[in-house]
Parts: sequence; structure tokens; C-alpha cells
Amino acid sequence: MQAAMDRLTALLERRRWVVLGAWLLILLAAAPFAARQTEHLTSGGFTVPGSGSDAVDRALAAFEGAQRETLAVVVARRPGGSPEGVRRAIDRADAAAARLPHVELSDRAEAAAKRDAGSPPIAIAVLDVTGDRDQTADLATDLREAVGAGEGPTDGAETYLVGQQALWAGMQDLSKEDLEAAETAGFPIVLLILLGVFGSLAAAALPLALGFVSVLITGAAIFFLSRAMEMSVFTTNVASMIGIGVAVDYSLFVLARYREEIRAGASPEAARRAAMRTSGVAVAFSGLTVMTSLAGLFLVDSTTIRSMALGAIVVVAVSILAALTFLPVLMRVMGRRAYTRGRLAVAIALLFRNVRWRGRRRASTAPGASSGGFWQRWTDRVTRRPVLAATLSAGALIVLAIPALSLEFGDGALRQFPEADDTRVGAELAAREVGAGATGMTQVVARFDEGTAASPENRAALADYAAALRSDPEVVDVARGVASDDGRAALISVTPRHDPESAAARAMVDRLREGAAADEGLAGVAHVDVGGATASVEDFRDLVAGSMWKIALFVLAFSYLVLFFLLRSVLLPLKAVLMNLLSVGAAYGVLVAVFQYGWFDGITGYESLGYINTMTPPFLLAIVFGLSMDYEVFLLSRIRERYDATGDTKTAVAQGLARSAATISSAALIMVAVFAVFAGTGVPSIKEIGLGLAVAIALDATLVRLVLVPATMEIMGRWNWWLPAPIARVMPEAGFEASGAADGATAGA
Repeated sequence: MQAAMDRLTALLERRRWVVLGAWLLILLAAAPFAARQTEHLTSGGFTVPGSGSDAVDRALAAFEGAQRETLAVVVARRPGGSPEGVRRAIDRADAAAARLPHVELSDRAEAAAKRDAGSPPIAIAVLDVTGDRDQTADLATDLREAVGAGEGPTDGAETYLVGQQALWAGMQDLSKEDLEAAETAGFPIVLLILLGVFGSLAAAALPLALGFVSVLITGAAIFFLSRAMEMSVFTTNVASMIGIGVAVDYSLFVLARYREEIRAGASPEAARRAAMRTSGVAVAFSGLTVMTSLAGLFLVDSTTIRSMALGAIVVVAVSILAALTFLPVLMRVMGRRAYTRGRLAVAIALLFRNVRWRGRRRASTAPGASSGGFWQRWTDRVTRRPVLAATLSAGALIVLAIPALSLEFGDGALRQFPEADDTRVGAELAAREVGAGATGMTQVVARFDEGTAASPENRAALADYAAALRSDPEVVDVARGVASDDGRAALISVTPRHDPESAAARAMVDRLREGAAADEGLAGVAHVDVGGATASVEDFRDLVAGSMWKIALFVLAFSYLVLFFLLRSVLLPLKAVLMNLLSVGAAYGVLVAVFQYGWFDGITGYESLGYINTMTPPFLLAIVFGLSMDYEVFLLSRIRERYDATGDTKTAVAQGLARSAATISSAALIMVAVFAVFAGTGVPSIKEIGLGLAVAIALDATLVRLVLVPATMEIMGRWNWWLPAPIARVMPEAGFEASGAADGATAGA
């Protein structure tokens, strides 16, 4: 590995201007496409193949005139408006529907809406929709823009688009706004942290530039991917969130090692070579580990989750490539500015050292005065009572994780919108006029075992089933059963009392499905599937919840194998995996306390949904394990290097921690800052991922890396490095953080 990295470094030295020019050309080519990355993203992609809702969705093609989804245009007359203004808004909606596929406004629906323009506060024009669920989701996105939803009143009338897919279309617009706000806030925060780390604007600009480059190129990649396959609207948010943090972190590790080698006396060329063959190799393997952890999300058969995972994988891949090719060239081109501190930083450092030196001088005669550095003293304290330190830190993580035992998955769009958002306002206006459940009916399809819908036994079973449905307290209306084109199946549409995302509507669907599995009544003469908006949400939740064990097994096994290879140890990787589980569990616990229990709503300004968004737990698991591996590799490989040099675990831990803790802490601070920005900006589903990642990384970089790791390694002693002899003979040496400085420079590593 190090030989390959040496060859790459030599190539970059010889062809630096070619490489620099290539990167600039890529950036220029990517910029216009990155600006259009959201054009082909979909707010759909939640269909669960093989589920009951999917079966109903496909079966509806056999029923003439049956609609899979409900969309309607709501026109509200505002103060100063007139009935004529409402009618003109309905005409605009009719013209917009005529220009788009899979939708039209019938003459009958248009006439009914115009009749209502004079008296009620709102007029509702119900659209005829012919596409499937995902086509309707994309249609809703175009239709929102075409009818002017969210643009405010025109001629005294304000137009809204309502329906379940209209909610997800509105979520797409809201996500775009939130992403811009998060990136605008995130980059300046990262710059301030980097200025504090490097003390130089030029050096601080390098990691920030790589973060910008990675996000920009990934945006262009998302544009092209979304033209070839279905990509979720949430892909851009996740890619940006991870990309800014990962790209800055990887370049920070390489740049920090480069500056460390310079301070140790190496020439700039030798320092770049040492940084690449140590931190560069670690970046490559850490990045591949993150990508593979994210690949575990492909075990979930969901277009939305897979596209989000793909976006995250792409941004990590671009970050690795930029850190290993673009960054070394920039360091070479910038010369001294890449490793020297600015004048202001030097002056502040001298002042601080003078104050600290005076304090030491006054205390220099005190018995037992310590002469070691901070991290040496910290390690001494932790390893002096390792059992106590390990117990307290692990106990703190376990306490934080306790709420995770009651984690509940949930989904929905309506309650994620701010109260004043036009999408939510439109849905609430329609709910007051026609009922909350009218825009998301539950559909039941019965495929008869024998005969047709007209057969006496089947007709009686349908009548009894409809009568039983009407007695359900959640049911407002049950439409008369409609036979399929061949008569072999029947469709019953049920209007719930509450909105399709409500707990009451979900409970109703559960009751219907329990009845469908009872093998009596209608289920005794037909195969019954329950679908519709609520059922699709339930099926997606069940899919993800049922896939968690597969994701966890994949991530745990792969993480162990990678560390086993890197560290040449049987027990250290196992300990690392268990510690990562504690970090994830603690993050889950915090999410449950904040978003499910709502304990801190008054402080955070959040509005508890009573559940955790379905997509959050799997993403948090995969991302946290991947990112934790970064710090694991950099810290433990440094400790392993010092152990090979000294043969003493305590010395190796102290020296390894001293040489990596400052960089890891800075990298973690950047990650936490980036994720915290997303936690404070955006819809709850993005806030959850942002807060969960911020908490997990903060805990991992403090309690885990600075307390649990040194304490448990002190307890385990030489068992840290136990590897059966037969395996040791055949396993190749990874040699990650072995000294790579040329010209005899030790670089402190």
C-alpha cells in the first residue's frame, strides 16, 4: 500500500500542473449540472415491492376509472378577492393540468368548483389522476409550480395543491430551501474552526476548498444519476451533509500530518511523501470503509433509501479522490503558506506560551510537578484507574441509550411542515371543508377464489364486509364495491376520519389487515389486499424496521474484518465494534428523548412527532459506523505503530493518543458543527439525522476515543495485540501509520 502511495505521490510531483488543470476542468464542467441537480429528483420512491399496498396499486389497473392517488386544487379567496378571481384561478389550474401527463380536470369537476367560488371560503377542484404512485409524485411537483402553489395570492385568490403526493412534492421544495440555508451556514463555521486549528487562512482554505469541490462534483453526479434512475429528493441533503464533513476531515488528516512532518524537520517534499504514505493510506481505507458501510443500506429494497445511500457513497468517493490527488498538488503549489502559521496566530501562540511558561516557572519547585504534555497527563489519569474510567464512560453511554429501547418507527410529511407553510395550510383548509381523510382514501381489493363479484356468495360477502367497515369508528364513508373489468375482483374505497398519516388511520389499516388474514367473511372467499396512502406508509415502515438486523449484521461484520486486517488483532476490533454500538445506541436514545418523547421541545424549538422517522435509524447506523472507523483507524494505527516501537501498551497508548488526539478532536469538531447546522435547519427527518450524527460523533471523539479506548487497552494489556500464530504468518502487514518521513525526519511518529 505504501509503495503504491509513494508512486502516486511521485506522479503528482511530476505532473502537478496537469493534475491541477484536470481538476479545474472537471469543476468547470460540473458547475452547471450541479446547479440543476434537483431537476429530476423525485419525491416518490417509497413503494415497497411485494407489499399489500403495492399489490393494490398494481391491481387498480384492472378497474376502469379507479385512481391510485388523489390530487386536488384548493383555491382560497383572500380579503379583497372576488368569486371571479377564484374562477380565474380554477381556469389556470385547468390549463396547467392540460399541459401535464396523467392528469386532467374534468368539465364536471371544474363546473362544481366554479359553483362553489361564490359562497364557501374555498373552492376545491378534484383532479382525475391516471399515473401510479411515483408518477403522481413527480406530477405533483410539476403541478405545484404550474398552478402557482406557494406563490401567494393572485387576483385575491390563493392556490394550493393537496393530496398525499402533493405533501411530498411540497417537501421537495422545502428541502431545497433548507439545503441552501445549511450550506450557507455550514461553510463559514467550518472555516472558523479550521482557522483555529491551523492559524493560517491559506491552510484553512485547503480543506474547505476540498469540501466545496466534493459537494459540487457530487451534485453534478446526482444530476446524471437521476436521469438514469430514480433518485430521492432527500439525496442532495444527505450527500451535502456527509460531503462537507467527510471531505474536510480527510483533507484535515493529510494536511495535519504534512505540517507535523515539517515541524519535525522534514523537507516539504519528504513531508508530503510521509503524509501520503501514512495519513493518505488511512484516508483511502477509512473512506472505503465508510462507502462499504453505506452499501449496507442497499439491503433495504427501497428506491428512496438506496438512492440516498448512493449519493452518500458518491460524495465519499469524490472526497477520497480529492484528498489523495487534488490536495497534495495544492499543498505543493501553495508552498510555505500551506504549513506556516499567520502572523496573528504566531503572536497569539507566543503570548499564550509566555503566560503558560510563567505559570510553570512559579510552580516548578512544587513536588511532583508534571513535565509531560496534556495528552500524556490525560492518559496517565485514565490508565491510573482504568476500570473506574471504563465503567463510568460506558455507563454514561448506556444511560443515554436507555430511551432507545422504546424507539418507534414512523413516517409522514404533513406534520413535518412549519405551520405557516403553504403545503400544510392547503391540507388543513381541505380537511376543514371535506374531511381530513378525503385526500388519502384506503383501498381494499378482493380477488375472488371462485366466481365473480356478481356471484351470490361473493356479493353477500362484499355487502357484509362493507357493513362491518361502516361500523368502524375511524371510517367516515365506504364506497360501493366496484367490479374489475373481468369481474374476478372487487374494489372498495374507504374514507378515514383522520388524515392518512395519523395514528388513528394507521390503526384502522392494521385492523383491516388483521381481518384480511382471518380466513373468514370476505377473506374466506377472496384474497384481500389493503392499500392506499396509509397502507403504503405502514409497509415502508415495516420494510425498514424488518431490514435493520441485516444492515446491523453487515456493518458489524465488515467493520470487524477491516480492523482485524488493519490492526492484526483479534480482540481490538471486537472491542471497537462494541464501542461503536454504544455510540449508536446513545445517539438513538437522544433522538427518542428529543423527537419521540419531546422532552426538549420548549428549548430546541422542535415539535415532537411522537416517533422517529423511518429512514433515520438505518442511516444513522451505517454512517456512524463508517465515520467512527475514520477515528478508529487513525488512533489505533498510531497506537499500534508505537507499540511495535516500544513493546509497552501504556507507552504506546500515551504516545499514540498524544500524536493523534488533537487532529481527531479538530476533525470531530468540524463534523459535529456541520451536522449541528443540519440539526437546526430543515424538516424533522433531516434534523433527526443531523442531530443523531452530531451526538454520535461528539460521544465517539470524547468518551470513546479519549476515555474508553485508553482505559480498556490498559486493562487488556498484551491481549490487545493477540493474533494466533498461524494467522499471523499468512496475514500481510498493513503498516498504516508507520513512519514515512524521508531525510531521517522522525516527524514524531
